[in-house]
Amino acid sequence: MILDIQRMSTEDGPGLRTTVFFKGCNLSCAWCHNPESISPRPDLFWFAQKCIGCGTCEGSCSRGVITREQGRVRFNRAQCAAGTPAAGDCRRCVEACPNGAIELKGEAREVESLCGELLKDRAYFGPEGGVTLSGGEAVLQSAVTVLARLLKEAGLSVALDTAGAYDFRVLEGILPFVDLVLYDLKIFESALHRSFTGADNRLILENYRKLMERGSRVWVRTPIIEGATDSEENIAAIGRFIREAGPPEKWELCAFNNLCRDKYERLDLDWAYKTAGLTRKEHIKALTQTARALVPSAVWSGSTV
Repeated sequence: MILDIQRMSTEDGPGLRTTVFFKGCNLSCAWCHNPESISPRPDLFWFAQKCIGCGTCEGSCSRGVITREQGRVRFNRAQCAAGTPAAGDCRRCVEACPNGAIELKGEAREVESLCGELLKDRAYFGPEGGVTLSGGEAVLQSAVTVLARLLKEAGLSVALDTAGAYDFRVLEGILPFVDLVLYDLKIFESALHRSFTGADNRLILENYRKLMERGSRVWVRTPIIEGATDSEENIAAIGRFIREAGPPEKWELCAFNNLCRDKYERLDLDWAYKTAGLTRKEHIKALTQTARALVPSAVWSGSTV
């Protein structure tokens, strides 16, 4: 189940890359920048600026899951079967909308077909680039291992972007076909991690140790989120852990941005960070100093104020 394919990416591993975003995630981070990737099922986006209020979408839905309230189109998502076999791959509201105000996010793809499409991009990868498998949480779909093997056999560099919140056996099968693991370490304190992501971090920390024991090539990424991950104590705790478990090739502190705010509106969801601004440069530079004192490869990235 594919969410999106992003080409010419420079932020998901070395060189120029094509990033494949898979749907479905077993974490629910409060700051998630891809909320449409959390559910493993297809999701409907509604674009307010495109909607002309004609009501065609309501009339097209045989299940009656579409209503209008105060000028907004709302979907009963629990009852909606858009893009699922339960309703014969229903997407009637998408097709009926005369102005393209409804889009279906999530498409089932055959592995061989997807691989063939990705191989067409190899001309611009250069010596360092390749394909990054991201999400959601890509490894939760078993077919992703098959895709990684096909890409590797075709001579492409493969990176895996993962949060590591699962049994290590889930990861073991794909590692022989992966050149780089982009590994999220968000919050070190377990109870705080659970409060912001919906799960504790025991497996995440265990799996990081096992990756380093195997000699895997790893880049650690830590999102800098105000009030959640951005304390000196949290960065120092993560730094001490990865220094002891095995330092990565790079530790990247990623500045917060609010570019995903419209996604929450299109999903009719509230977002705790909708009024939050960009990370302050002085703050992330200070955090990077703390990180670099423990792990010399630490850097920061992203737009700041």
